Amino acid sequence: MNDEYLGFLRELADAAAAAALPHFRTRMAVENKESGGYDPVTVADKAAERAMRDLIRARYPEHGIVGEEEGSLAGSSPYHWVLDPIDGTRAFICGLPLWGTLIALNDGTRPVIGAMYQPFTRELYTGGPGGAWLNGTPLRTRACADIGSARLMATAPSIFRKPEQRAAFDAVAADAQLLRYGGDCYAYCMVAAGHVDAVVEASLQPFDIQALIPIIEGAGGVITSWDGGDAQHGGTVVACGDPVLHARLVERLRHAA
Repeated sequence: MNDEYLGFLRELADAAAAAALPHFRTRMAVENKESGGYDPVTVADKAAERAMRDLIRARYPEHGIVGEEEGSLAGSSPYHWVLDPIDGTRAFICGLPLWGTLIALNDGTRPVIGAMYQPFTRELYTGGPGGAWLNGTPLRTRACADIGSARLMATAPSIFRKPEQRAAFDAVAADAQLLRYGGDCYAYCMVAAGHVDAVVEASLQPFDIQALIPIIEGAGGVITSWDGGDAQHGGTVVACGDPVLHARLVERLRHAA
């Protein structure tokens, strides 16, 4: 059954790519979904999610769907697909290939398989109970137990909306060997591939993170909320390649969760 669903993940990813990629690095119109802030959405986001929803409804009509652009659709089965058609829309509209399509299958308890597809670079990251892979090649996180030797990433300082969260992140970042912003979903896949050691974020939605959980865990990493709880509902998230580093970061972040 997992092989069946993993194969379907690729079909969904290909459909989303066919809808979104023709708009990449074009002068498309951009809408803002957030009054008082900036939350961009494009025709590519909407078309990619619609393409995936149509495939799911045709193949698994009993399954539910949770998507960023079209919301939730209940199914008769506990299984539901969690979709972010373009995670990293800001990167997309700036012409940067640090975005991807996120697809997770949740069994009603947790996300059991997940994928991140970057069609411009043709990189498909998948994860599940049997491991994690990049285009079929197994992935493994790297050993790094010490924050002083760690490569740390976050999407942007603005995601830490509470002062105590920003202060907690800044304290951790000050001790890291290297800090990079702007990775969105790509940063988590770099943890799984052993190039980055930790991602620390806040203000996430379920569709931002569920697909990445099986990839991180399948590669040998750990991903939780800042207080060590379940990350699938979003909010504060810390992902690490090394379980020892994860435990140390949770100890430093939990008070601000």
